[in-house]
Amino acid sequence: MNFELIYNYFPGLTAEQRERFAALDALYHDWNAKINVISRKDIDNLYEHHVLHSLGIAEVINFRPGTRVMDLGTGGGFPGIPLAIMFPEVQFHLVDSIGKKIRVCNEVIAALGLQNVTTQHARAEEIKYQKSPKKQRKAPAPAASVPDASPSGCPFPAPATVPGASPSGSPSPAPFPASSPLLPARFDFVVSRAVMPLADLVKAARPHISQHQQNALPNGLIALKGGELEHEAAAVRGTKITTSLSDFFTEEYFQTKKVVYVQL
Repeated sequence: MNFELIYNYFPGLTAEQRERFAALDALYHDWNAKINVISRKDIDNLYEHHVLHSLGIAEVINFRPGTRVMDLGTGGGFPGIPLAIMFPEVQFHLVDSIGKKIRVCNEVIAALGLQNVTTQHARAEEIKYQKSPKKQRKAPAPAASVPDASPSGCPFPAPATVPGASPSGSPSPAPFPASSPLLPARFDFVVSRAVMPLADLVKAARPHISQHQQNALPNGLIALKGGELEHEAAAVRGTKITTSLSDFFTEEYFQTKKVVYVQL
């Protein structure tokens, strides 16, 4: 199945996006021959089973520019890399506990020239965050001084920086090792194709969700799942929305595939 499948469902892609999607075939065939991140029986179904499947998330949410998304258990970069191509103004952070999979992600990211993706070789529970800076207490004015709008030598706090901001045109970010410095900010969404029960995914994702809201859909987990989900979903409390990908994609593969959103 070739990359034309992607264009059929997403006809509004830019020339750069089309180029990047087209490049995935050679990149994954090459790297998968060295490091097995996709079943070798399935590599020829790359666009249908992996790229288009990942883009099922784009059918249920249009991430706003500046959104921060963690891909937990990214494997070879799914759904994170296809989503990063689709949403160039959204920041993606790809996480996996297996170093060789992160290596493949790094090579694909570099080859595509993606500037909106970072990676981290770590388990979910190993990821930690910087603490928000405490507000400085105002120093009391000297008793004999006359109040002044801007007294000489008065210390003013430095302007606040936006968490996760990076200079325009900066090179592709290096991966974060498990022992890396603390991450600057939590994420609006955690996305995942990881094969684990939904309740376990929710537990792993919850500590990484920001309280700051900026999308029409409240922050939470967006998981790509297959098969019977009734019992899995019943184990998870709170707001849940399950969407069948067969509502968007006609291929037989998607008859049992779903996107599950859980508000966190």
